Amino acid sequence: MTGFVLRRLAGVVTTVAVASVVIFGALYLAPGDPASLLAGGNQPDPAALAAIRERHHLDDPLPVQYWHWLSGLLSGDPGVSLVLREPVTALIGARIGTTMLLVAYASVLILTLGVAAGVLAAVGGRRVDRALTVLTTVLMAAPAFVAAILLIWLFATTLSWFPVFGSGTGFADRIHHLTLPALALSGGYVAYVSRITRSEVRAELAADHVAAAQGRGLPRWTVLRRHVLRNAAPPIVAVSGVTVAGLFAATAVAEQAFGVAGLGSLLVQSAARQDLVVVQALSLLLVTVFVVVNMLVDVLNATLDPRLAKSGAP
Repeated sequence: MTGFVLRRLAGVVTTVAVASVVIFGALYLAPGDPASLLAGGNQPDPAALAAIRERHHLDDPLPVQYWHWLSGLLSGDPGVSLVLREPVTALIGARIGTTMLLVAYASVLILTLGVAAGVLAAVGGRRVDRALTVLTTVLMAAPAFVAAILLIWLFATTLSWFPVFGSGTGFADRIHHLTLPALALSGGYVAYVSRITRSEVRAELAADHVAAAQGRGLPRWTVLRRHVLRNAAPPIVAVSGVTVAGLFAATAVAEQAFGVAGLGSLLVQSAARQDLVVVQALSLLLVTVFVVVNMLVDVLNATLDPRLAKSGAP
């Protein structure tokens, strides 16, 4: 198991290192002068351009520039926003809690509703299965921004149950404010996890060991819990983990639609303003979170099924 974890850690380090090169290099792939892009592309005066070149070491060879940028990130100093004139760490620190809470809220909805709907579709009979299949098809087909519009119209404008803007203050108020964004963010993922769960549970229900357990007279819930869900857990956990990891990038749509001050909305706003210092730092942060969550899912799967650790399979 230790070797498996070390291999996954090595994979995380390699992926983040490659991503850092790509993200840094994107600045030089963009048309125009990097100094002008870092300044927002608004044709600043030569003195401002010279200051930006000096600050970001733009006259140094490219490997040296990359090392300065990476060493700043590793030391916790990704730079200062050229638009907002605030340290990037302060901008991220002020918003990361909201995004983490939104992702956690959406993850709970995805795992509970997705798994429950999948199990119900697998064991609930033909009518239940058809109804849930139609529902999950609709959810998977609806983009997050469409779901956001419908949720705002129904629950915020028509019924006035939830606020439509902001992040709230205090835990209870923040949960109240983030309910609609979490629903908009999680809808398609709930449907996807439900489909995978249904497929895996049905496959296990047809297995010989389940028939043997039923033949011994075990209660249905005991068979479902001990023999079906336990064996179906690894693929469900794997899919759910990738889904949760992807939520960090997907938050941008929900945060923008509901005026939530999180990392996703900060990334969109910074990209629109050409604030590349913030965009670079956020992009690498999101990549890092994604691969770390995937590694944790792999380790959890290997714990549930030790054969994965021995074979080295993901």
